[in-house]
Amino acid sequence: MTDHPSPWRNPVIWLVIGLPLVAIVAGVGLVVVASRSGGSDAIPDTVRRTAQVQVADLTPDAAAQRERLSAVLRFDAERGLVEVLPVSGRFMRDEPLRLTLAHPARADDDRELQLAPTETGWRAEAALDTGHDWNLRLTAADGRWRLQGRLARGELAAHMHPALLDDAAGQ
Repeated sequence: MTDHPSPWRNPVIWLVIGLPLVAIVAGVGLVVVASRSGGSDAIPDTVRRTAQVQVADLTPDAAAQRERLSAVLRFDAERGLVEVLPVSGRFMRDEPLRLTLAHPARADDDRELQLAPTETGWRAEAALDTGHDWNLRLTAADGRWRLQGRLARGELAAHMHPALLDDAAGQ
């Protein structure tokens, strides 16, 4: 009578069974992590998806370009104020503006401020963390135009401009 060794003592059997099991567990773990993270788009625009292409509405950017709008955002850390000062174009100076400060990595840290008109521009009280960059979006209250910019880490001012290039500059 021959004594056959157990197949479970062969390390190749453990590889044949163990590797697929580890791959399945890791795949399920990745699906769980991905589904819990939610939408993590860096750009908070509403987009329309058409045949694998995302299409964003650029009408507000075109309006800002046409009106030649630009502005400077200034943060006064001592007084806890965010100010927007017009640089070029014709702004409706008696209307409030909406400023969106988007954290570049964490959507939970995004902020939205309503800026009230002042003699020199628009202002709101806010404390900002300048330890990281902010993506800036300035819009009219009705959303008819939009400016964008980036406040770099440690900086207290940023230029905001239309997202679209000027036709003369693009040539």
